[in-house]
Amino acid sequence: MTRNRVRAVALVAVFVAACGGSDKNGSTPVPTVSLGASTSFQRIQSELFEKSCAFNSCHAPGSTTTSLVLSGTGVHARLVNVLPANSTARGDGLKLVVAGKPDSSLLWHKLNQWLAGHHAHDYGGAMPQAAPSLSVEQLNFVRQWIENGASPTADDVDPVLLTGKTRPETAPYTPLAPPTAGFQVKLSSFAVRSSFERELFDYKPVGNTSDVWVNRIQTQMRSGSHHFVLYTFAPNTPAVILPSLGSVRDIRNTDGTYNLLNMAPMEYHVFFAGTQATSSDFRFPAGVALKIPAGQAIDLNSHYVNASAQDVTGEAEANLWTVPASQVTQAASSLNLANSDITIPKGRDTTITKTFRFSTLTRIVALTSHMHARGQKFVIRIAGGARNGEIIFTNTSWDHPPFIGFDVPIVLQPGEGLTSEVTYRADPNKIVKFGLTSDDEMDIIFGYWY
Repeated sequence: MTRNRVRAVALVAVFVAACGGSDKNGSTPVPTVSLGASTSFQRIQSELFEKSCAFNSCHAPGSTTTSLVLSGTGVHARLVNVLPANSTARGDGLKLVVAGKPDSSLLWHKLNQWLAGHHAHDYGGAMPQAAPSLSVEQLNFVRQWIENGASPTADDVDPVLLTGKTRPETAPYTPLAPPTAGFQVKLSSFAVRSSFERELFDYKPVGNTSDVWVNRIQTQMRSGSHHFVLYTFAPNTPAVILPSLGSVRDIRNTDGTYNLLNMAPMEYHVFFAGTQATSSDFRFPAGVALKIPAGQAIDLNSHYVNASAQDVTGEAEANLWTVPASQVTQAASSLNLANSDITIPKGRDTTITKTFRFSTLTRIVALTSHMHARGQKFVIRIAGGARNGEIIFTNTSWDHPPFIGFDVPIVLQPGEGLTSEVTYRADPNKIVKFGLTSDDEMDIIFGYWY
């Protein structure tokens, strides 16, 4: 099976906390609303969206991190009764905003999901990302606007709420408890300085003294991370390339330039597991498991973007649950199919396809996708055979792709394969090609097979 060990690096959209108002001689706070704002929604746009979402180019026209523009005209129409890109939220029946129903509105969950006491599925990065939450009063303003019907014209929420500064209680980070059967690999807490993007690796021993079989992979990471990926190294990796155990390697220097020496091992990486969700729990079908040879070490990779004015903390761990060898009938292998032949013409949205064919009988048991911020839709089709052209995977959320497992494997005969079909949003000013930065794009199928 062909494997392309191209690493995926992407930026996430960062939502920075809104500014509060000020007291006047100790009296009731005076709302700091824009002079042109006369409706509740206009105040949300001018005081929250324009100042906190669009000013740093995240949700602004031409953004490289999202297609949801929250600046200028037409914002209300882009929010109310609009289906989200996030497939988990779509599956739960959410829309970006549902008039009268905050709990059916993804906007509300994104602002609340990392707060203490808020229970919702993992809908991607909580907003604000890598920054303090909006104040209790500002959150109440947004909720009341939705509850009152999410009108574009009504002035029905007290604007004084936008000036409140009461900080809500945030949910503490609770690390995963080690598995009762298996091993835990962990990225200990590390600092991500303000206004900096940090991506690092740490090569850690699993701790197994004999061969073991993993049939469940559980991960967790602090909010604010774009991804957490586990890699092994290809058999042909030169000894000089293998990193030292326990050495944290940043791919960026303190001035933001790339550290090419620390990036060199990436060429030999083999995908083992990964997630873009704050927490994940993947289980192989019964009888299927990944083998970890005795004495294995795993290169742990985490990527955080901190656009706030203060340092934040990163942390992540993975539980590798094991089963006795007697319960394993099929040895799983990782799937890593990358298309680097990407050219997105200036000013023209483009769909690019790439077919990967297999030379041996292949049973697919899990699939996910990886694209960068210009990716609008990632479709995986079967190539060849009786099911030629059948869609078996669809993702419209570049920063939070689903990881889909198949209890009944997708069986592909020799000569058949998978086709990636990715639609990209064009940059109006330049040609976009394959690459590691947020200005570049990617097209990768990850998964497992046997």
